Amino acid sequence: MNPVAVHLLRHGTPELAGRLLGRTDCAVTEEGIAACVAAAEGLAVEAIVASDLRRSIASAEAVGLRLGLPVRVDARWRELDFGAWDGLAADQVPADALARFHGDPDAHAPPDGERWSALVGRVTAALAEIAVPTLVVTHGGAMRAALAGACGLGLRGGWAFDLPYAALLSLRVWQGDAAMAQVTGLRCAG
Repeated sequence: MNPVAVHLLRHGTPELAGRLLGRTDCAVTEEGIAACVAAAEGLAVEAIVASDLRRSIASAEAVGLRLGLPVRVDARWRELDFGAWDGLAADQVPADALARFHGDPDAHAPPDGERWSALVGRVTAALAEIAVPTLVVTHGGAMRAALAGACGLGLRGGWAFDLPYAALLSLRVWQGDAAMAQVTGLRCAG
């Protein structure tokens, strides 16, 4: 089976940058949108998918306008739900709880939040359905979850990638019973 090119683009800088933004739905800055358009320049894709949050949709629509492609929304590409911490700055979360979460986000999910394994599961399922060269405009956590699910990277391996806003991570994905992927490129704006 031939691999499919899948490009994961982190949305542009949100208006609430510096906070734990999972389900918190905020706008993206104009500069963030421009950075996404620049990052996607020259991509050969047949489809664009975005998470269901405004910061991803606005970034994807700007790229879609440039590439002449419609945007399909898929909530499975949404960021990890930070539960009671959602929308807070890191210094507003008890330091010991945040450290436990960073050490093991599955065993120590945020209060009323999502476990890491749930994020990996939904992102891996969404990735497995991609059949044509595709740009997915999503979030940093979802990009790391895609690396975990398709490349077999553990938590530490996924965090080895610097994924600032408008970062573009390119994969070759082999579909089948279990999707497998190979990282083919990482571009960061700036």
